[in-house]
Amino acid sequence: MAMQKKTSTPNINRFGEQVPYGDPTWYQDWNSPYYNESHRKFRSAIREWVEAEIIPNVAEWDEKRSIPKDLFRKAFEAGWLPGVIGLWPTEYAGRNIAGGVKPEEYDAFHELIMVDEIGRCGSGGLVWGLFGGLSIGLPPVMYFGSKYLKDKVCTPCLTGEKVICLAITEPYAGSDVANLQTTAVKTADGKHYIVNGEKKWITNGVFADFFTVAVRTGGPGHNGVSLLLVERSFPGVTTKQMHCMGVWSSGTTYITFEDVKVPVENLIGEENRGFKYVMYNFNHERWGLAAQACRFSRVLLEESMKYSFKRETFGKKLIEHPVIRFKLAHMARQVEATYSFLENVTYQMATMPKDEQFAHLGGPIALLKAQC
Repeated sequence: MAMQKKTSTPNINRFGEQVPYGDPTWYQDWNSPYYNESHRKFRSAIREWVEAEIIPNVAEWDEKRSIPKDLFRKAFEAGWLPGVIGLWPTEYAGRNIAGGVKPEEYDAFHELIMVDEIGRCGSGGLVWGLFGGLSIGLPPVMYFGSKYLKDKVCTPCLTGEKVICLAITEPYAGSDVANLQTTAVKTADGKHYIVNGEKKWITNGVFADFFTVAVRTGGPGHNGVSLLLVERSFPGVTTKQMHCMGVWSSGTTYITFEDVKVPVENLIGEENRGFKYVMYNFNHERWGLAAQACRFSRVLLEESMKYSFKRETFGKKLIEHPVIRFKLAHMARQVEATYSFLENVTYQMATMPKDEQFAHLGGPIALLKAQC
């Protein structure tokens, strides 16, 4: 019996410029179990905003080593900024989500689309500057802070009125969080902590209003670490922008705390439990870095592909040289394999209970980050 031919229909769900491997395969309307109509609407809204607000300006902002303050508010009004913390907190951010997505529909794939689309600008400085601090500095307050701290910080930061950052790394303790040296000593009356120490490589620190700071309140090791919310207005807080090789507009900062008087009400969670609170967001933080790196790699592939069709050498286009096609193919292979890994992990994040994620995803997410 002869097989019937499937009738071909116009592919109405294709999205973007359709440069080979310039976007994920589902943009070419490949079948995918991960995405639905709410993801497509969200993608369209984010791309439109990025094309209007970021792409025309990002090179200038990088050269100026800063981004406009009002860009944070614009990102909120566009309906995506609050979603960078891994959920959509309606209590503090309202219900306006790009593309008309409902808060109850928002999942890890919406966040992946957001990171992926904004990453098309090709600037790590812009990406980190706009939501690097928020995505890692606010979750400890959201998950473990008192109602007083949440009410004080969450709405202003999620709506782009204020900026928060995470201050952990020190000149002498980078990844070794358990051995940090910044101290917080409680006053005799028990009403304040006196903070002394230095933090280095702090993203957004130079323009942050709030600092989620890891301090030592107890003995050596991870059991003596606490988190405090330090405000820029507190006397003794000094920030200085660092001159780095890249990510200029992210506001990488050296922070000095000199006898900073912090009210005990600004303790996040319980004393000496700060190491746990820091680790709580590590999976999400690493996943976000992997998503950014994957899109930046794709930007390089896309630009290389475009250039290969324009530039001529030895009487023919670069793309016509086998060695160039070989190199582009290997670039595509690595990007597509990494993105498939990223989607698989994202699916687990979207469907697996939080407690199970801690048990099962730490290793795979670490490998995903290493892959990038």
